[in-house]
This record gives sequence, structure tokens and C-alpha cells, in this order.
Amino acid sequence: MLTTETVERWLAEDVGHRDVTNHVPGETTGRLVAKESVVVAGLDAAVAIFDYLGVETERAAENGESVEAGDVVLQVAGDARNVLRGERVAANVVGHASGIATTTREAVELARDASDSVRVAATRKTTPGLRGVEKRAVVAGGGDTHRLTLSGMVMVKDNHIEELGLEAAVHRFEARKSFATKLEVEVESPEMGERAAAAGADIVLFDNLSPERVREGVERLPDGVLSEASGGITLETLQSYAATGVDVVSMGWLTHSAPSADVSFRTGETREANGTSETNAPH
Repeated sequence: MLTTETVERWLAEDVGHRDVTNHVPGETTGRLVAKESVVVAGLDAAVAIFDYLGVETERAAENGESVEAGDVVLQVAGDARNVLRGERVAANVVGHASGIATTTREAVELARDASDSVRVAATRKTTPGLRGVEKRAVVAGGGDTHRLTLSGMVMVKDNHIEELGLEAAVHRFEARKSFATKLEVEVESPEMGERAAAAGADIVLFDNLSPERVREGVERLPDGVLSEASGGITLETLQSYAATGVDVVSMGWLTHSAPSADVSFRTGETREANGTSETNAPH
């Protein structure tokens, strides 16, 4: 959940030590507008920013909704200084999140063309401080968040195997985890996948393998063990991995390389206390 401390930090970062440009009297209205076709995400964060500033908000779209260029996604009204103070931060967050959601939606649709059952998941390759925003954006796009934190699932990675050995690492963490927590093992060959399953892995992750090798690995796994492919997978290569029979394709690309969506904040008329008005205060 987005905290007040996070919103304060975002606003302080943008305002700096001396804000001259946003000293505009009176009240105004504003609207956040999509400048291209996007899947909307990040609206909860945008609303939290304006709520903190005492600005009224009204959603014109919902997270996960597809909108076209020119569509309004959020409308605001309130003190002009506070509207202008929040507009850039809100637009940045919504643009970033909507870019992830849009890319995720494209990935999910591509994967569905190759397999009706495969899931597209994110990874922990998120921006520090923005994991909640980015993971929610993945969900808005129809993807799976994978584990949110290290506590969400036990994952035996290459460094663990290097230090302890595959079987010893699986047994060590199996003995320490809760009965309700799944254990996943990252492997670098179909043969290692077989060993991981035999050692007790609930999920086997085939990392940085070709689609052909992933398919071989999946075929070697016993029933009941889930399979995952990961490692440098992009929209261009996604379908070849989705068609291998894996249960999950995870893509760090969704959060670390998705382009930001183009959104714009536009103000309405600024109503002065003396009854006169001027349009579009400085941004």
C-alpha cells in the first residue's frame, strides 16, 4: 500500500528547496490525458498524491482499462498551487505504470496465441521504492506478480547451488521453510531440472536456456512439478518460450525496460478570488 511517507518523499523530490513557478492564486481544474493507446495503471498512486495535497479527484478510467489517445483518465479540482504541485509527479507515476501495464497486456496476448494456459509473470527486477506501483501495473496488464518479496517463496538460485550444491541447498531450505511456502529451483540444463525435482522442488525454473532446451526440460519433469522459463525473454522471443509447455514465462523486461506511456496533465481555467480568470498556469 502506498504510504504517506512515500508521497511526501516524491513531492519533496520534485519541489526542491524553493518552488517559485507554482505560486498561483485561486482554484483550478485539471485532467490527466492519455496521448496514445494505453492500458491504464498507477491511478491509485495519482489519487493518493492529490489527496495528500487536498485536491479533489474523480477517476475517468480504472486500472486495467484500455483507453485511446485523447481520453481523460483522471480529473482534479482544487487550490491551483496544489494542483500544479502534484501534476508532474502524478503524470510521471501514471505514465511509468501505464507503460508497464500496456507492455504486460501485449505480452499476455502474445503468449495466449502460443498457449492457452501459460502465465506471464514479472520478477523482482523492479525500481527501488517503486516495486508496489510496478507490480500492481503488471496485474493491471493481466500478468502475474511472481513473488513480491524474498519471503513470498523460497528460491534456490545459482549462487546457492555454487556454495552448497543443488541437493544440499534444496534440503537445507526445505527444512527451514513453512509448509505453506513453495520452493523453486533455478537450473541451467534439463538434467539439473530432473535433479531439482527429485530433490523436492515444487517449481523448476529453466534459466537462460533456448526454447528447445526448455521444452526438453519440461518433458523430463514429473507430473505435479511446475515449470518456468526466464532469462532475457522479450516480446520478440516470448511466443517461442510460451510454446514449450512451461507453466510460467517470467520477464524482468516488463518492469525494467517497458517504455513509459505518454500522458499529459492539462489545467482548466484558474479562477481568481476577484472574479477574473487566466488560463493554464505555468508548469
